[in-house]
Amino acid sequence: MIMKKLFPLLAALSVGVLLLLRPEASAQAVREGLGLCARTVIPSLFPFFAVVSLLLQLGLAERLQGVCAPFMGPMFHLRGICALPLLTGLLGGYPSGAKTAADLYTQGQITRREAELLLGFCDNCGPAFLLGYVGAGILGDTRAGTYLYLIHTAAALLAGMLLCRFSRDRGPALLRSSLPVKAVPFPQALTSSVSGAAASTINICAFVVLFRVLAALPPVQLPALVLGALEMVTGTAALSPGRAGWIAAAAIVGWGGLSVHCQALAVTAPAGLSFRWHWAGKAVQAGLSALLAAGAAALVWH
Repeated sequence: MIMKKLFPLLAALSVGVLLLLRPEASAQAVREGLGLCARTVIPSLFPFFAVVSLLLQLGLAERLQGVCAPFMGPMFHLRGICALPLLTGLLGGYPSGAKTAADLYTQGQITRREAELLLGFCDNCGPAFLLGYVGAGILGDTRAGTYLYLIHTAAALLAGMLLCRFSRDRGPALLRSSLPVKAVPFPQALTSSVSGAAASTINICAFVVLFRVLAALPPVQLPALVLGALEMVTGTAALSPGRAGWIAAAAIVGWGGLSVHCQALAVTAPAGLSFRWHWAGKAVQAGLSALLAAGAAALVWH
């Protein structure tokens, strides 16, 4: 118990000492993190968050219930409305899926159990990062990025199927329940969507910068997998093109990194959801992604 309380304090003190010893490295990491936020995070996530939140408040989720039920029920034993966080996560990237799940729960459109299960497999990487940054930029092959996105999607779906079957109270109630949806006037929906999107984007940028600094503080070069476990962008940037780098990229992106987990925690904190399924789901997804990438490596790397 004493060590459990002492470890966070010692970790924070170690970071403080490294900040004093390596001020140039930390300053450069802050600049890189802010540049990444300006070039990628804010342009992609802020408008996406605002539009998705607005659509949710105007009733999009209601209309998805019947359309998506035929595959959400058999695959995950969840209602059709639960497809929205999964779709936003796979299209918008980290942490869009987690935010959408939390918003649906906050608005009373899904249950706590549904929201917590969704956190285990709806928070995913978007196609732009995998095809452009990892595929074309790091691995030097857009086709590798395309296969990587397909593997990432398949691993997310498989992880969701496993988690939903391990959940003890995933019974028929999740399929049959229909929670009332409150109508929100457009002016109120617009203003709350924009302000909420701004707050969420600022939180995400803060964690991007923080973990960029943490990854730059050690005086020795850490292995790519270790960097990726901490911060996904830094970890994938340290990979080399080829079969091994491609498999490692699949594992890193499937896990997401502690930075991504903290971003998801930040956007779901107001909802007060448990994160136990999130941790389990991302660990399972990382393992499945690596296995699928290893099996498909011959298609990409000859």
